[in-house]
Amino acid sequence: MMLLVFGAAPAQGPQLDYSKFLHNSQRHSSLACNSCHERADNSATPRFPGHKACTDCHRGQFTTPQIPMCMICHTDVSSSNPPLKNFPASFNEPFNVKFDHAQHNTGAARPPRGCAGCHNAPIQRGAGLSIPANIAAHNNCYTCHTPSSKSNAGREIASCGVCHDQKAYRPTSTNARSYRYAFRHTDHDARERLACADCHKLTAGAAQTRQVSSPTAAEHFATTRGMTCLTCHNGKRSFGGDLAFKDCKRCHTGPTFRMPM
Repeated sequence: MMLLVFGAAPAQGPQLDYSKFLHNSQRHSSLACNSCHERADNSATPRFPGHKACTDCHRGQFTTPQIPMCMICHTDVSSSNPPLKNFPASFNEPFNVKFDHAQHNTGAARPPRGCAGCHNAPIQRGAGLSIPANIAAHNNCYTCHTPSSKSNAGREIASCGVCHDQKAYRPTSTNARSYRYAFRHTDHDARERLACADCHKLTAGAAQTRQVSSPTAAEHFATTRGMTCLTCHNGKRSFGGDLAFKDCKRCHTGPTFRMPM
């Protein structure tokens, strides 16, 4: 990991590379995000910090021609007005999304469309729900988290650090087991008088991967673990009829009786 030296730093040594920037260097990670980043508008793409954000700590490196710090943000630094690079669309550094589903399901924090305000069903023809990710996810968040937004308690909720941390975050992969079963969200929506909360339960304060429960994809036997397909497809709440819910081949295919992939 690169270590950026701040303040009255010694001359650049072979172990220091000032042509690169890392958010997770020792000193950078100790600073609040809004020490460098300020939101001027609701654009999903962040802006580069101004020069002052760098010179407050790096005045020595900033004014030494042999140290290529300017190349982090600019191209053609030999010109009198070096143009800015495009803001990166991807990073090698992780930015954990600190998101609490329970917090966003009550009061003014709840999106007007509820879960569908952030999740929709384009994945594998409706089998799974999308998860907002990467810089484009800001478009979802900034619907409420505008540059001047505050919580009901008056807390600032517009800066990067409100939602991000340095820890790794990995959204559910579309190769996960939950996407391989014969289940389609598009067949279990408002047309069937179902809401997300009919199948998914929220646990306030739980870890990221345990905030939202999912039914077990099994029809045959009820379990004590929570909801299963049998919870609804029990011949009473959801009736078989011409839809043939009791036909094995509706869910199982092939000689091994595997669920459809």
